[in-house]
Amino acid sequence: MLAIKCSVAIIAILFSPLSAASNLTSQLQTFFSAQLAGVSDEVRVSIRTAPNLLPPCEQPLLSMSNNFRLWGNVNVLARCGNDKRYLQVNVQATGNYVVAAMPIVRGGKLEAGNVKLKRGRLDTLPPRTVLDINQLVDAVSLRDLSPDQPIQLTQFRQAWRVKAGQRVNVIASGDGFSANAEGQALNMQPSHRMRGCAWYRDR
Repeated sequence: MLAIKCSVAIIAILFSPLSAASNLTSQLQTFFSAQLAGVSDEVRVSIRTAPNLLPPCEQPLLSMSNNFRLWGNVNVLARCGNDKRYLQVNVQATGNYVVAAMPIVRGGKLEAGNVKLKRGRLDTLPPRTVLDINQLVDAVSLRDLSPDQPIQLTQFRQAWRVKAGQRVNVIASGDGFSANAEGQALNMQPSHRMRGCAWYRDR
């Protein structure tokens, strides 16, 4: 009888960390699913931290130690009262991202006919891959792009809204004053408003 009790106790000790890890994985799954809502509809989380270093409570307060990245290998802060522990977590996220639908030459305009959405693992994509096709409105490619190549934010710019030689209204304002004048653009400017005398020439 004593041997049976000892066996049960040993089994309980062995499976307790596994149960805690499983419960924490479920909580992390819920946490990242909420963080990635609208971006990814399929999230898988695995804990890389050793079981003996997991939070001591059943419902730790979870937060991101750096929120600029939500997939791949990330660190999550888990709080149990005054106890703080950083967890190493791997997050796999699946969703839509933007790729070239056909060859696009440098200087070519990115538009509905030559880009498309593709579904796949977001955590395996190059940094700063475009996820929203609306980000490419009035965009011009800065390099040649191949079919199915993920489009990154660093690979395009907005089309010039002001061209060299164009007549423009220049608005200047500061503390206690405001002035405007008509001028001529010396070089191209992508934004809606021109700032600074370097961008225009008076009549």
